[in-house]
Amino acid sequence: MRISTAALHNTALTGLLNRQSELSRTQSQIASGKRVQTPADDPIGAVHILELQRLQTESDQFGRNSDAVKARLSHEEQALADAGLVLQRVREQALAANNGTLDNTALQAIATELRSRVQQLMDIANSRDGNGEYLFSGYATQTQPFARNGATAAYAGDQGVRQLQTGPAQYTADGHSGFDVFMNIVEGNGVFTTGVTGTNTGSGSINTGNVVNRTAWVRDTYTITFTAPDTYQVTNSAAAVVVPAVAGNYTSGSAISFNGIQVAIEGAPALGDTFTVAASQTEDMFTTIDSIISTLQAGAGSPANRAQFASRLGAAIEQLDQHEKHLLNVRADVGARLAGLDDAESSRANYKLELQSTLSNLQDVDYAEAISRMNRQLMGLEAAQSSYAKISQLSLFNYL
Repeated sequence: MRISTAALHNTALTGLLNRQSELSRTQSQIASGKRVQTPADDPIGAVHILELQRLQTESDQFGRNSDAVKARLSHEEQALADAGLVLQRVREQALAANNGTLDNTALQAIATELRSRVQQLMDIANSRDGNGEYLFSGYATQTQPFARNGATAAYAGDQGVRQLQTGPAQYTADGHSGFDVFMNIVEGNGVFTTGVTGTNTGSGSINTGNVVNRTAWVRDTYTITFTAPDTYQVTNSAAAVVVPAVAGNYTSGSAISFNGIQVAIEGAPALGDTFTVAASQTEDMFTTIDSIISTLQAGAGSPANRAQFASRLGAAIEQLDQHEKHLLNVRADVGARLAGLDDAESSRANYKLELQSTLSNLQDVDYAEAISRMNRQLMGLEAAQSSYAKISQLSLFNYL
């Protein structure tokens, strides 16, 4: 069998190029620290590597979503804390006004302060986050949620709440709508409210009452009418007498009980004076403070006016308590979400560490093995180059 000179050279060059390619791949692995450079290096391992990298990217995105939610909830928590301080100050001033010793000038001064407080509360309700988005607009984050519409506060946002995915099966709301925080708050003690009729001529005032037996409560609007200065009767919205069947005897400060609730009237009501007990609806914070301002501006002159003044301020103070309780519940919900995000962050850090460890085992190069292999390949290449240099010089003419 004859081997041509061209075939001999081609075979030798092919061998040299293959050894150079193998050495180059090993050097690239050492330089990059990655064993798998292309899918051809390890087809099965490459599939696992791509899946692990996808999971890493997904986890990083969950982390960014979590950071965005935490930042927004932190802004909301501060806004709620500020709103709570405003309500506390309003309550303090309402209590001071209701002690019965202040004249109308002092009451007007308190009303002036409360006007600034209600504007402060509206500014808080229109707070923005670090991205310039409104905190309490629901989905409509570019729409200012609250503004004055005449004498009342109007809500222009919606009741939606954005949900961001912060884990494979975890979604976290990034706030609360302004309707839920500032507007949709139950009245009175949560079951009923009390009121005094503006046409009363006596000095009777009604307290906010309390629930004795919730199951016995019948949701309706009731009227307590004084048929004489010392007798009364309770009727429902259909004008039917509820209790007592005949006129009840009145004693200032004593409980008037019916349908699982009780209220107390103090002072000296006049014939025909009426007081109301109505099922709780909802009332926003701005309306409550506005009603206190209106009561203060009206002043308290005659005994009848003083009694109505005390009843209205007492009801407003209880409503402020409801608002404060509501804010605390919202803040507790925000705190629970932040705690959940912190727990998820800790779990995500452990998960990422596991992913990185598994990915490293599949992808990272074993430097000891790779360097040893590179040395062997380098020696083999040098030997092949030396051999080829000698073989390529052989010629029959050297022996003639």
